[in-house]
Amino acid sequence: MSQVAPTLDLTSAPVPPPALPGGIKHSDEEKKDSILDADSGVANGHTLDSKEGVEPTDEEYKTLRKVPATIHWPAVALCLVEIAERASYYGSKKPFANFVRGALPKGGNGAGAVAKGAAGANQTAGALGMGSVAASAVTSTFTFLSYVIPILGGIVADNYWGRWRTICVGVAVGAVAHVILVIPAIPSVIASGHAFPPFIISVIILAFAAGFIKPSLAPLMCDQSPVKKPVVRTTKSGKRVIVDPQVTIQRYMLIFYWCINIGSFWMIAGSYVQRLVGFWLAYLLPGIIYILVPIVLVVVYKRLYFAPSQGSVLVETLRVWKGLYRRNGFWKAFKGGDQAWNEVKPSYIIEKYGSIDDKKIIWDDRFVDEVRQTLEVCAVSWLLPIYYLADGGIGNMENDMSAAMTLNNIPNDLFGNFNPLCIIVFTPIVGLMYRWFEKIGRPIRPMTRLSIGFALASINMIIGAIVQWRVYKTSPCGYYATDCELGVSPVPLAWQIPLSALPGIGEIFIAVTAYEIAYTRAPARMKSLVVAITLFNQAISAAIGLALSDVIKDPYLIWPYVALAAANFLCIFICPTVFRHLNEPIKEFANIDRQAGKDQPNYHKEAAAARIEEVENGNGGKSRWNIFKSGKA
Repeated sequence: MSQVAPTLDLTSAPVPPPALPGGIKHSDEEKKDSILDADSGVANGHTLDSKEGVEPTDEEYKTLRKVPATIHWPAVALCLVEIAERASYYGSKKPFANFVRGALPKGGNGAGAVAKGAAGANQTAGALGMGSVAASAVTSTFTFLSYVIPILGGIVADNYWGRWRTICVGVAVGAVAHVILVIPAIPSVIASGHAFPPFIISVIILAFAAGFIKPSLAPLMCDQSPVKKPVVRTTKSGKRVIVDPQVTIQRYMLIFYWCINIGSFWMIAGSYVQRLVGFWLAYLLPGIIYILVPIVLVVVYKRLYFAPSQGSVLVETLRVWKGLYRRNGFWKAFKGGDQAWNEVKPSYIIEKYGSIDDKKIIWDDRFVDEVRQTLEVCAVSWLLPIYYLADGGIGNMENDMSAAMTLNNIPNDLFGNFNPLCIIVFTPIVGLMYRWFEKIGRPIRPMTRLSIGFALASINMIIGAIVQWRVYKTSPCGYYATDCELGVSPVPLAWQIPLSALPGIGEIFIAVTAYEIAYTRAPARMKSLVVAITLFNQAISAAIGLALSDVIKDPYLIWPYVALAAANFLCIFICPTVFRHLNEPIKEFANIDRQAGKDQPNYHKEAAAARIEEVENGNGGKSRWNIFKSGKA
């Protein structure tokens, strides 16, 4: 795997034994520092201590160069899981539009493939023949569910099951979906006219699988980061640098997103398979790749650190929000500010009222600050649907454009794969660019990155409007080009390459930055849910596409491009002005004690009661061999 940023010759920060490759010998003192903490399931040596480096002063933090820590092989294994899972997900999703929209091609094999020879040169694969509006509805519904259900998955992971068990359940559900998905693509089922019911059932089940895996896999990988707070190190060349947790997470997220798009690149194979063989094989191959997911998870299980689930974290968050509005009134709470948030901090309440009800107020001051940060992240994330609408278009409009262009034996959805290709190629380049700007003391701040992404999306939509206009002008059917029976426009399909390439590069700046902000600014015990809320923005864009599916069609396909170009252009200026406060770096955001709930006021009281109950019930031991547990042991 290509490294996003070259690793400096530094001694890596200590990590817990579950996150270390085998065969490494430790001194007696190191072993002493790595004694397992029975309460949290993490080694005490997981974070950097004074023997490994000292925390920087404020002046050092401003002036010294920040570098990422190394990535260890358990995190690399989780990247392999993501590659396989995304290959199966996108490999299954890619044929949806053609499967639903087009009828069986004339002269084809009955499985959806086009006719052989010259007769099929400009045909597109198809099966159900339900039309463009139905295809848009299906693809938008699937995308919507795939990014709404993660909210449920995030709540379950943070509050009940933990990230590990939630992922395992999602993997099992996904296996069922892949088996069912092949059934409606069998030629005899297509011919019977009863293919749509099993197809839509499999689509919904696959969305549930993605909803349980997506909000937990990236946070689980970031949990393996060996550095939890900034420390000063000296390289072999004698230069002093800061090994920084936020820069480390930025690097982890870049690699993780790079792996997502390696997996999604499988769509190229799906485009050709559906065209040349049929949909049954296009849906079978992703299921075969999916087998790799549980295999890797079983192999890597014992080497991972699992942040325990916290049953009360959502309740605490809701109580903080309720207290914020009850104590300040709606308008003052909506405006926010230090004074408003201080009203729900336990220290302020005790100082003002002299006492506190520790049965209702079960959080600390820092948790209030974390909830405030979460709301700020959610606020900027509401801009993301504007970008995601420009990344692939609203509904099925780019697929409609391709169906009206000259194909020359090329699958009409082939060039959509330039999106992941560009991400694969440009992610290492962007990572090196980040490192160079950090080296010269001009790091690219998060809001600047978002603005770059919105600028690329705006340019992309301007190109899309021009190409769609040209297709209309040159089609035998004019502004009704999508399903024209008189022929296609002479405009070649290659003109769609920029419509995939530019938003692909933009995703590196938009999506990766959004995930990074979500993880680093979320409460330590609620990271899966906040990542899920960030993912939810893609559900919003899908819902807009679904709502507009009846109007995003000929002869109006130029205007969606124009509207999205203007909306993304405005966002270029909103990010660095309205949300400039999100450029401030976060020094500590994954404290292990906080992830385990140890900093909560009633933690020790509740832990003692739990131990007494275990002893009384004769259930004092827990097995670490049950891979479906969330790692609390």
